[in-house]
Amino acid sequence: MVRRIDVTGAGGVRLAAWEFAEPPKARAEVEPAPGVLLLHGLMGRASHWAPTARWLTEKHRAVALDQRGHGRSDKPADGPFTREAYVADAEAAVEQLGLAPVTLIGHSMGALTAWQLAAKRPDLVRALVICDMRASPLGAASQREWQDWFKAWPLPFATLADVRRWFGEDDPWVERPSPARGEFFAEVMAERADGWRPVFSRRQMLTSRETWVYDAHWEELALVDCPALVVRGLDGELGRAEAQEMVRVLPRGQYAEVADAGHLVHYDQPEGWRTAIEPFLDGVLTP
Repeated sequence: MVRRIDVTGAGGVRLAAWEFAEPPKARAEVEPAPGVLLLHGLMGRASHWAPTARWLTEKHRAVALDQRGHGRSDKPADGPFTREAYVADAEAAVEQLGLAPVTLIGHSMGALTAWQLAAKRPDLVRALVICDMRASPLGAASQREWQDWFKAWPLPFATLADVRRWFGEDDPWVERPSPARGEFFAEVMAERADGWRPVFSRRQMLTSRETWVYDAHWEELALVDCPALVVRGLDGELGRAEAQEMVRVLPRGQYAEVADAGHLVHYDQPEGWRTAIEPFLDGVLTP
């Protein structure tokens, strides 16, 4: 069962939120189930969280958000795609859906949005899970690499099988075959008249990315006063030393890592991901 709920984000942008299962009924008779908001990363979509959302609903009301420019949410030609807009959108989703005090679970860019919201509105946030997102600046070279990578996509793809093969095997960024990566990108493609193309604008993705890639985000991390779990894949983009420094900077930080996982931790290794975060979430719910 999946239910779409539209949310009005910053500047009136229409955002699609998705509930992938009913909230737990046993708790509903006594008190509302505690809320969780799941925030995908750049190029992602809410559906990438479906497996996580389904087990979360054993104890929580779990909602995943298609962020602006992504999935079924609005993709305004002129944006804005600023950090402030993304954070305001998440804030609006928490308030309009009645999720507070919410546990925010974010992957990559979505994790940055989550900790910026936790720093801005501590009254709304119960706990935070940061998945494979760096607090250090990535810099101009990283942005140029992304520009070149987007240009290398062999669009349009003739079939979804071609999408899976290119992103899972043939992409120069792939060090070894990754079927999960191929499936991840297959979920963000749509069939057009000439073949399969992304549901997002690559130009808008670069615009979104340039609003955070040049900056460090340690100061906002230090302002997060709720319990926070930093999770990394052993083969992901967040190194162990930086992850552990993030835990040190967080006033109530904890650390977890998932073996045999790359950047797409929750998608690469869903069982390992659950094992890593479920004890933290249970601890947050225990008085």
